[in-house]
Amino acid sequence: MENTDAKANTPSVKELLKILYGGKRFGNHVDEVWPRLFLGDMTVANDRYSVWKLGITHVLNAAHGRPHSEGSADFYGPAVEYHGVPADDSPTFDLSKYFCSSAGFIHNALEVEGGRVLVHCAVGVSRSATLVLSFLMLHQRLPLLDAVLRVKQHRWIFPNKGFLKQLKILDVKLRTQTGHATMSLPNNV
Repeated sequence: MENTDAKANTPSVKELLKILYGGKRFGNHVDEVWPRLFLGDMTVANDRYSVWKLGITHVLNAAHGRPHSEGSADFYGPAVEYHGVPADDSPTFDLSKYFCSSAGFIHNALEVEGGRVLVHCAVGVSRSATLVLSFLMLHQRLPLLDAVLRVKQHRWIFPNKGFLKQLKILDVKLRTQTGHATMSLPNNV
């Protein structure tokens, strides 16, 4: 497939925004958006009892080190594996440099018997949603539009325009890559 075909099959940011605006515009503190993969906000993430009640074994914090985000390996203790991404919810922030490591963390967690993953940021709609979408694209081989629609079935999400552009670039790269194999992706995808 030529690069132009891949670009033609990838929705524009404007088209993605129209899809994201549709449907409900509110959400729970946490929702299961893929089997054993939960997307949530810091209310649930900062409550160890809620994390325990959900049976979470792995936490990916897309707001690591940011105000009001208590998450860390020490916060959750030895029963929960922790991965922090120090992302800003800004259209100029390059979240794509964390796509592969975050998607790998989620994938490895789901490979563990009984593994349950919570991915969160402050509100659970932009940074964390973007990382969940990149996981679905990289490891579940979903095109960007399919990933967005799948997550939207379970949770309202709204990645900022900069993150949508980064996901579009990833989508085009995956579409042009022969066989869409995730293992051969460079770390900077």
